[in-house]
Amino acid sequence: MNRFLWVGIAAGLVVLLFLADNAFFIVDPSSQALVLQFGESIRKVTEPGLQFKKPFVQNVVEYSKQVLEFEPPPLEVIASDQKRMVVDSFVRYRIADPLKYYQSVGTEDAMRLRLGVVLNGATRRVIGNIVLARLLSPERGQIMGLIKDDVAAEATQFGLDVVDVRIRRADLPRENSQAIYERMKSERDRQAKEYRAEGAEVAAGIRARADKEVTVIRAEANKQAQILRGQGDADSTKLYADAYNQDPEFFNFYRSLQAYGEAFSGNETTMVLSPDSEFFRYMSGRKGMMGTKPAGQ
Repeated sequence: MNRFLWVGIAAGLVVLLFLADNAFFIVDPSSQALVLQFGESIRKVTEPGLQFKKPFVQNVVEYSKQVLEFEPPPLEVIASDQKRMVVDSFVRYRIADPLKYYQSVGTEDAMRLRLGVVLNGATRRVIGNIVLARLLSPERGQIMGLIKDDVAAEATQFGLDVVDVRIRRADLPRENSQAIYERMKSERDRQAKEYRAEGAEVAAGIRARADKEVTVIRAEANKQAQILRGQGDADSTKLYADAYNQDPEFFNFYRSLQAYGEAFSGNETTMVLSPDSEFFRYMSGRKGMMGTKPAGQ
C-alpha cells in the first residue's frame, strides 16, 4: 500500500512540475513578451521577472527591447542629375509595440524583408531629388536625416521605432568607376607628357646656354693663351738677341752644342756630311771658342 502511495505522490509531483513549467515564464530585462491564446494576444508583458500564464492554452512570444540593426544589400540609385551610384546603408531600430509587430510582420525574416523595401524606397525618393555632388558634400548628414524621417514614418505600422539611418558608402557602379579611372589615367598621362615636354625644353635651353658659355670661355682662354704665348715668344726672342749681342761667338757655340745633342741623340738616322762641313767647324778645330785659334795653327 505504501508503495502505491509513493508512486502516486511522485506522479503528482511530476504533473505539478509539468504544469508549473507550462504556467510560469521569465521575462529577461532586455526582452518583452506577448501572451497569446489560440493565436490571439491576451496581454503584453514589458516588466522583467516571473510571470504566469494559463498552461496548455496560452503561449508566450518574446521580442528584444534593445536597439537592433538591419543592413540590406547595396542599392543602385539614380540622382537627379542622372548620375548612377551604389548606396550601402543600414538602419537601427527597436520594437516599440510588440503587439503591432506581431500582427503586421510576425517574424524577424518577414520584418527584415518589409523594412528593406521601405528603406530602399525612401533612399530612392530622397536621392532621386538631389544631385550627386550634394551626397558627397557636408549635406550628407541632412540627406540621411530625410531618409530616416521617411523610413520612421512608414515603420510605425510595423510597431518599430527607427533610431537612425546611415549611408555607409556611396560609390559609382563598377563599369562607371572603370571609365572614370581610364579618363583620370589619360588625363594624368597627358599632364605627364606636358611636364616632360616643358622639362625637355628647359633642359635644352640650359644646355644651349651652357654650350654658349663654354664656347665663350674657350675662345677667351685661347685668346689669352695666344697673347701669353706671343709675349713669351717675344721675351724669348729678346733674350736670345740680347745674349747674341753680348757674345756672338759663344752664342754660336752654344747653338752648335744643341745641334750636336739633337743630331747624335742615339736614333738610327744616318747623315752623310763632309769633314770640313760648317756643321763640324767646332769639332774640327778650325776655329776655337770665343774667337781664339786653337794651338798649333
